[in-house]
Amino acid sequence: MELFKEMKKMGHELVMFGQDEATGMKAIIAVHSTVLGPALGGTRFWNYPSEEAALVDALKLSRAMTMKNAAAHLGFGGGKAVIMAESHALKSREFFHAYGRFVDSLKGKYFSAADVGITSEDLSLVKEVTPFVSSTVEISGSSSPTTAKGLHLAMKACCKEKYGSDSLAGKTVAMMGLGSVGYATAELLHKDGVKLKAFDLNAKAVEQAVKELGATAVPDQPGIIASECDIFAPCALGGVLNLDNIKTLKCAIVCGAANNPLVSPEVGDALDKMGILYGPDFIVNAGGVANSTTEAAMGEKYDIKVVEEKISRIYQTTLDVFKLAKEKGISTYRAADDYAWAQVEAGKKGK
Repeated sequence: MELFKEMKKMGHELVMFGQDEATGMKAIIAVHSTVLGPALGGTRFWNYPSEEAALVDALKLSRAMTMKNAAAHLGFGGGKAVIMAESHALKSREFFHAYGRFVDSLKGKYFSAADVGITSEDLSLVKEVTPFVSSTVEISGSSSPTTAKGLHLAMKACCKEKYGSDSLAGKTVAMMGLGSVGYATAELLHKDGVKLKAFDLNAKAVEQAVKELGATAVPDQPGIIASECDIFAPCALGGVLNLDNIKTLKCAIVCGAANNPLVSPEVGDALDKMGILYGPDFIVNAGGVANSTTEAAMGEKYDIKVVEEKISRIYQTTLDVFKLAKEKGISTYRAADDYAWAQVEAGKKGK
């Protein structure tokens, strides 16, 4: 890879590489944009097949965080860190202190939050050596509950756009993924009188949803995607919808917590042509980063009421993206991108 050429192409400001021989810590921090404020994004702890794969992930994810933070009007730019690790056995206080010193070297240009493989407990260890950390146990903790609250509001906005009313009562939602965010969302939907269908690789999670939420279990992934429902909610891994399997969808709306659930922009365009309303992922799942940015900005003065006010904006932002799509005659997938970059451009002009 020609790194500088790729940075220019994607618009990155900074890419840093760090390692610590004593602990085996190897990490990359990619700062995509600080136009709207310090960069914030999760740290991903993953066994990458190669150093280049780790770099590509950091570049893509940091750019996506710029879009998410901008669209949610959070006053932060986008960044991401990846730690290349073969095993969770590497985790230790010394390991995360080494990583914390790496984060600290940027002097506040990047704030680290949680992501795949990194917990709030891990970040609390990082915070022992640097203040530029969010989502710690002692302050805001897991962002799953706030992600679920934001997704719940986004689903209401989707219903408002599709049906003329934002009531979810009596609707059927097919949940693909019942992890911490998916299950919390399912609980909120159950309280609204939603009929739930559920699939997860963790059979116990599905059994719990059947028992506690009256959900109907679906045996496999193709089945949940093709399930008859009002809203299909992908809440697990990304890349689950492609140009082939969307032909099996029997829903009016796609809206879930998963990042990048569509394998390409063309899938978003195809959903639009099919008359299926797509709630763009980084618009509808921004509740988590609303939580993280609040801790980053307020520190010990963190206030959940401030988080909830930020989350409440997701409803209107989702509707604004739908409005922009209609005005431009484009899919909601592409309208979300345009909406986000418009906020960044406005920030550049304001500086």
